[in-house]
Amino acid sequence: MALSDDQQVLEQASRFVQAYQAVREQVKKVIVGHDEIVDGVLTSLFVGGHVLLEGVPGLGKTLLIRSLSQALSLKFARIQFTPDLMPADITGTTIVNEDPATGKREFRFQPGPIFAQMVLADEVNRATPKTQSAMLEAMQEKSVTVAGVTHHMPKPFFVMATQNPIEQEGTYPLPEAQLDRFLFKLMVGYSSREDLHEIINRTTMATEPTIDAVLDEKTIIEHQKLVRRVIIAPHVQDYAIRCVLATHSEGEHATKLTKQFIRFGASPRAAQSLVLGGKVRALMDSRAHVSIDDIKSVVLPALRHRILLNFEGQAEGVTPDMVLNDIVDTMPVEAGVGSV
Repeated sequence: MALSDDQQVLEQASRFVQAYQAVREQVKKVIVGHDEIVDGVLTSLFVGGHVLLEGVPGLGKTLLIRSLSQALSLKFARIQFTPDLMPADITGTTIVNEDPATGKREFRFQPGPIFAQMVLADEVNRATPKTQSAMLEAMQEKSVTVAGVTHHMPKPFFVMATQNPIEQEGTYPLPEAQLDRFLFKLMVGYSSREDLHEIINRTTMATEPTIDAVLDEKTIIEHQKLVRRVIIAPHVQDYAIRCVLATHSEGEHATKLTKQFIRFGASPRAAQSLVLGGKVRALMDSRAHVSIDDIKSVVLPALRHRILLNFEGQAEGVTPDMVLNDIVDTMPVEAGVGSV
């Protein structure tokens, strides 16, 4: 007897959980604490999206990404963003190639570091907006166009970017269009007292932990396809949509905080991020269906970078997370029940 689609998903869910935990264990050999950040990065990987990590220097953002690259058998490249970095330094350029035997010259494309499977865009907001925008096509279309010729990225393709808080000197805010290309934005905070003890013990001793490669590109792509097969019921999908619509200050689902402090709300990509992130959470709980709680668990990382505060919100010290938490707290589970 043939298995139904949800039964097939459940059969494969155990392999997904094993792969997820295997990568997580390797990363945790080096990264102390920050469990929520590690889960957010892994969720983005298995969804096939990109992730933005924000925090002051020295909190382990770059170390986390490098550790993940070591746990995966993927081609890795790091781009250090600086004010003098040019778009061609990222995407590559067309050069003149001369055949030494015949002397014949021809144009040849020299790929830039963006043509890797895992790309670390380190301190992405140190570069100028013109250079930052060079990432847009690669992140969304999985391709780069140079001199009128389109070059496709390898699969899987995963961009992990780090940025310093925009209040720091020498930073440029990322364009809204580029922020929207990130599945999640994760806020990396300071470590606890206990975690600092463990960090010092691991990094000041004679031995260093070794990270083993536990996943390859074929397995990652299979798991990415599995995530999209997880079922989401219409009422759960509607809940995700209403959460996004609640960020629109002029919409019928807007909360009091939204109307008062939000200038621009989230785009349709935000709803896609909520659903895909929820599907990973469901798989991790060995379920083939997304729940309302799965959606709630990813509201902050999926939406915080997709809403813009107005002047009043900035002056009052309101944060996107405050508005989003209010939306989750007041949004009725069922459409048409209660008021927002």
